[in-house]
Amino acid sequence: MMSRLRWPLFGTLLCARIAAVWAAPPAATEKPKEFTAQQKRWWAIQPLSKPGAPAVRQSSWARNEIDAFILAKLEEKSIAPNPQADKLTLLRRASLVLTGLPPTPEKVHAFLADNSPKAFEKVVDELLASPQYGERWARHWLDLARYADSEGFKADETRPNVWRYRDCVIRALNNDKPYDRFVQEQIAGDEMFPGNADALVATGFNRHFPDESNAANIHQRRQELLNDVTDVVGSTMMGLTVGCARCHDHKFDPILQKDYYRLQSFFANTRIEDELHLESPERRAQYDARLKTWEAKTAGIRAQIDNVLKPAQDKHYAERLSRFPEEIQEVITMESARRNAFQWQMYQKAKTQVIFTEAEVAGLLKGEAKATYAELRKQLAAFDSIKPAPLPIAQGMVDESANAPLTHTLQAGAYNSPIAEVQPGFLTILDLSDARIAPALNGKSTGRRTALAQWLTRADNPLTARVMVNRVWHYHFGRGIAASPSDFGNMGERPTHRELLDAISSQFIEDGWSLKKLHKRIMLSATWQQSSQHRAEAAEADPSNKLLWRYNRRRLEGEAIRDSMLQTAGLLNTKMYGPGVFPPLPPGMTTRGGWKPNEAVPETVRRSIYTFVRRNTRYPMFEAFDMPDTHESCSRRNVTVSSMQALELLNNELVVDWSQHLAKRVLNDSGMSAHAQVERAWRMVHARTPSAAEAAKATAFLDKQTQLAGSREAALTDLCHMLLNSNEFVYLN
Repeated sequence: MMSRLRWPLFGTLLCARIAAVWAAPPAATEKPKEFTAQQKRWWAIQPLSKPGAPAVRQSSWARNEIDAFILAKLEEKSIAPNPQADKLTLLRRASLVLTGLPPTPEKVHAFLADNSPKAFEKVVDELLASPQYGERWARHWLDLARYADSEGFKADETRPNVWRYRDCVIRALNNDKPYDRFVQEQIAGDEMFPGNADALVATGFNRHFPDESNAANIHQRRQELLNDVTDVVGSTMMGLTVGCARCHDHKFDPILQKDYYRLQSFFANTRIEDELHLESPERRAQYDARLKTWEAKTAGIRAQIDNVLKPAQDKHYAERLSRFPEEIQEVITMESARRNAFQWQMYQKAKTQVIFTEAEVAGLLKGEAKATYAELRKQLAAFDSIKPAPLPIAQGMVDESANAPLTHTLQAGAYNSPIAEVQPGFLTILDLSDARIAPALNGKSTGRRTALAQWLTRADNPLTARVMVNRVWHYHFGRGIAASPSDFGNMGERPTHRELLDAISSQFIEDGWSLKKLHKRIMLSATWQQSSQHRAEAAEADPSNKLLWRYNRRRLEGEAIRDSMLQTAGLLNTKMYGPGVFPPLPPGMTTRGGWKPNEAVPETVRRSIYTFVRRNTRYPMFEAFDMPDTHESCSRRNVTVSSMQALELLNNELVVDWSQHLAKRVLNDSGMSAHAQVERAWRMVHARTPSAAEAAKATAFLDKQTQLAGSREAALTDLCHMLLNSNEFVYLN
C-alpha cells in the first residue's frame, strides 16, 4: 500500500489571480545607492586583518596572542588580571564548558596527580575528543537554528524525522568538520554535495521554522516562511538584523530593502521535503525490488482497500479543498504541466492538506466500510514478511526545480504588493552586482543556494568567520567580544577588543576553520584560566568585566544542570542519537501534540539534548532555567534568578529521586562514619573535600535528620538534595 493515496484533479483552470499579482512590472531605472563615509567605515564589513600582538608590560603573564590583546586593554585602565584559578576549578570549568558534565572523581584524582607542564592541555584534548563535546556544543547551534521536534502553532504536530538534523550537528562537531563546509551544507548541502547523506540532512537548518500546517492563505504563508529563512540566515551566518530591512531600508545599518529581497531570492525556489531518502543507490534499488514484489502480490487486496476508502477520501478532499481561496483551489486542481514556477510553490505548500495518508482516511470510516477495511488490512498483513522495512528519511529543504519564481521587493513587506524585481545578490555596500549563478551539481536545483554558500564561506568574506569566532568566545566567557552575537550592526554592542577578534578570526580561517583548534587556543590562554575572584578595585574601574580581568562566574543552563545531576547520581544513560525521548512530566501537565507516556526508564535519563522539543510545551525544568523560545533563533540565552528555579529543584520529584540514588552511591560502602559519608558526598558532588566547618555542620545535620526521618539513607538523601541544589553545583566558576 502506498504511504499516501492519490487524489483527483478537478480541472485545468489557470491561476489567473496569482499570475496577475506576480507578473513582472516594467523595469525601472534605479540610481545606485550612495553610502556615507561613516556607513562605509562600519566595523563589521571591513576586511579581516591579522594585527600583531601589542606590546605589554606584564609580558610574563601572557601565554599566547589572546592574552597580549587582553592585557593591553587592562594596562590602559591600570587593572591587573586575576591570578590563575586552582587546578580543580580549571578542570571543572573545562569539563562543563566543553561537555556540559562535571568531571568524575577519577578524572579529578588523575589531573591533580599530574604535575607535568602540559597536564591541562592533555585534559583539553581529551575533552575535545570525547563524544560528549558534540552533544554539548550542538545545543548551542540548535538554539541558533530554532530546532524543535514539532511544528508549533495550534496543533503543534510532530516532525517525525527532524531529529536526524540534531544528530547530524553532533557528528559534525565531534568530527571537527570545518566550519566553512558546515555552513555550505546548512545552506546548500543537497546542491553542493549530492549523494552525501549528512549534507542532505543538514539542509534541515532552513526547515526549522514553525509552520501552520492548515494555513489557508498559502501565498501569505509562503512569504512568511521565506522571511523566517532570510532572517535566520542573516542573523546566524552574518550577524546582521537583515529583517529590519523587510519593509524599508534598514534604519540604522547600511542594508537596503533591496538587499533583503536579493538575499531572499536565493531561497525563492525552496520547498519543504519531508521524505529525503538517505540510502545509497544500491540499497534503494534493493528496496525498490522488494517493494515491487510485495506490490505485485498484494495488488488485488490494495485495490479493494482503495475502493473502500475512496468515498471517504473524496468527501474529505472536497471539504479540505473548499477551505482554500479560489486561486489556490485553481492551482491545486490544474494540470501539472501548466503550472509555472510560482504556482508549483503554491501547490507544494498546499498539497499536504489535500493528500491524506491511509490511516487518516481510515479514521473516517464507519459501519460496514470500517469492518470491511479491517478485514482487508488483516489479509494484507499476511504479506508483511516480504514487505521491505521503510528506508530512513530526513526532513529538509530543496529546490522545487531548476526554474525559480520571480522575487520582488514588497511594499511594506506585504506579500501581495510587489514593487520591483530583484535577482539573487548580497549586501549592496559590499557587492553591488548580482550573484553569479552556476547550475547545481545535483542537476535538479537552481544553484542559487550554492552561490550564497560559497560567498558566505569565502576567506575574504568579512562576516562569517568573525561571527562564529565571536559566538565561540561568548559560550566560553558568557559574553562575546561583541556582546550581541547576532547583531554586528550599529544597534548592537561594539567589540571590546576588535583587533583580537580579527586576529583569532584570521587564525580560525588559517587553521582550516577548525572549531576544536579555536577552543584549544582560547582555553590555553591565561585569560581563560583566570580565577573568578571578585576584586573591588578592578570592579570599580570595569564593573561589567568587559575587559576580562577575571573569569565570569555564571549559572549553568537547565540542560547542563539536569545532565550533571544525572551523572552525579550515577543514572545518566550515555546512549547517543535517535528520536527524541520523553522524560516524565509533572502530574496534571498536558501538552498539545502529545507526550509519550510511560517511556522506558533508561531512555528518560539520557542527555537533555535528546529530550523531545515540543514547541508549545517546553520541558518544565528547562523552561524554569531560561530555555529559549524555539519559534525563533536565540543567540544568547537569558540568565535569570527566580523563585521558580529554587522551587523546581526543591520540589521536583525527579530531583528527589536522583538525590536518593546519589545517597545510595554514598552508602555503597558499609561501615562508614557520618564524617566519612559527608566527605564522600562532597567529593561526588563538588569534586573536593568539605572544609572543617562544612563537615561539622553536615555531620550534625545527618545525625539530627536521621532521628527525624527514621533512617540514615533518608537523612543522606536530604543532604545530597541540598548539595545538588547548591550554587557551587549549578554555577560555572
